[in-house]
Amino acid sequence: MTSETITATAAGTWKLGDLEINRIGFGAMRLTQDGPAFAAGAVPSDRGRAISVLRRAVELGVNHIDTAAFYFSPLRSANQLINQALAPYPDDLVITTKVGPGRGPSGEWLPHATPEQLRGQVEENLRQLGRDHLDVVNLRVLGTGSIAERFGALARLRDAGLIRHLGISNVRPEHLVEAQAIAPVVCVQNRYGIGAQPEQDAFLRTCGEQGVAFVPFYAIAGAGGEAGANGADSDEVLAVARAHGASAAQVRLAWTLSRGPHVLAIPGTGNPGHLAANVAAGALRLSEDDLAVLDSLHRGGA
Repeated sequence: MTSETITATAAGTWKLGDLEINRIGFGAMRLTQDGPAFAAGAVPSDRGRAISVLRRAVELGVNHIDTAAFYFSPLRSANQLINQALAPYPDDLVITTKVGPGRGPSGEWLPHATPEQLRGQVEENLRQLGRDHLDVVNLRVLGTGSIAERFGALARLRDAGLIRHLGISNVRPEHLVEAQAIAPVVCVQNRYGIGAQPEQDAFLRTCGEQGVAFVPFYAIAGAGGEAGANGADSDEVLAVARAHGASAAQVRLAWTLSRGPHVLAIPGTGNPGHLAANVAAGALRLSEDDLAVLDSLHRGGA
C-alpha cells in the first residue's frame, strides 16, 4: 500500500474528554536515542532528524502525541524536542504525558513518585513542554496495590487547572474502578497487540462500554518491547501483509485499530519513512478473512 498521501485522518477520530483526536497518534519514547529505549549508554538521536519527524507527523495529520519527562537519553529529551519542533503548538494538538516513574540524571530508575512528589513531576512536564497546563496526564502504575492516593493527588492538580484530563497506564480493571470513583478517566494505556494476554481483551471491551479510550503500547514491537520489533513475524501476519502490499507492522497496527472505535494507536519511531508507513496503516482495511486469521493467531498467544 502507498503511504505518500495518506494522513492520520484515515484512521477516524475519538474524543479524549472534550479533545477530538485522530486514532493514529505518535509515541515519543523512541525519539531520543538510537537503539533500545532506556538502554545504558544509548546513543542520542540526531536532533535535526528527530525534529523533522515530529514536524512531519503533524503535517500528516497526527494530533495526538504521547510523551513523558522520563523519555530522555544523553543530550535529548522527548518533551524538549516536542517543544522545539512544534511550539507554538497547533490548536488541535493533544499532548499526553505520564507521571509516576522517574529517572536520575544518569538515566537510572528512581522509586515511583509518592503522592506528594507527583506535583513536581507535573510541573517538570509543564516546564519542558512550555505549557501552562497538560492536556492529558496518565498515572503510570507498577504493581497491583491501590492507586487512590496518587490518583487523588492528580485529581487535585486537575481541579487546580494544571491538568485537563486524567488517564491511567499499565493497570488492571480494579484500578480503573478505583480511579473512576475519584475523577473521570478518559484513557487506559496498556500493553496490547496480537498475542496479548486474554484478560486484556476483556479489559479493552470494558473500556469501550464505558467510553474510555484504550491506548495500546508495543502494538508493533510485541515481545520486543522497549527494544522494538524483532522482525520475526509469523507466516500468518506476513501473508496478510503480502495480500495488501503492506508491511507486517502496518498489519499489526490495522488489526489493533480494528478491535474497537475507542482503540487508539501511538506507534513511535525516529525514522521518517517508518512514520509515514505507520500513519498509512490507519487506511488499511482488513477483510473478514484477514481478521479471522489474525484473531486466531492472537488467541494462540502469538
